[in-house]
Amino acid sequence: MAAEDQDVTQLLLDWSSGKSHALERLIPLVTDELHVRARRYLAREGPGHTLQPTALVNEVYLRLVDQRRVSWQNRAQFFGFAAETMRRILVDHARAQKAWKRGHGAAKIPIEEAIGLADQRSVDIIALDDALKTLASMDPRQCRMVELRFFGGLTIEETSEVLGVGVATVSRDWVAVKAWLHRELKKS
Repeated sequence: MAAEDQDVTQLLLDWSSGKSHALERLIPLVTDELHVRARRYLAREGPGHTLQPTALVNEVYLRLVDQRRVSWQNRAQFFGFAAETMRRILVDHARAQKAWKRGHGAAKIPIEEAIGLADQRSVDIIALDDALKTLASMDPRQCRMVELRFFGGLTIEETSEVLGVGVATVSRDWVAVKAWLHRELKKS
């Protein structure tokens, strides 16, 4: 584990144990990586997307501060939380935009970048969220894996750590879930 990863993990453990100063020291260590993940995700959005990476990261921080009952374990768990939070924020934003536009279309994301599909098309983020809700009812772990990989930008290894399963399991499930999502999103 790299020194910075150990620092993040220790600060998360300190914060979980009630040391409020730990959060103040943690934020500068994770800000750059959260911005990279937010920029990477938002780069997939169409032109004219109204949510900026800094706004997305700030919203993640606001929701992070409300997480007083989380027993933080490590850096990967933290970025897993960030991935789930980014998903919720982006879906809420897409729904608000869709409502504002009165049905003129939702935010589109290039799904081939997200899940490695060959055909060049975009998908409605609300349709992706609906598919993930369906997946969650069938296999919550696979749904969480998509959140971590797609919204959080975690690697197979980091996803394995957060989920507490082997790298081979994540790799195998990733292939299966990409095919399933491809079928589901073709329906929308």
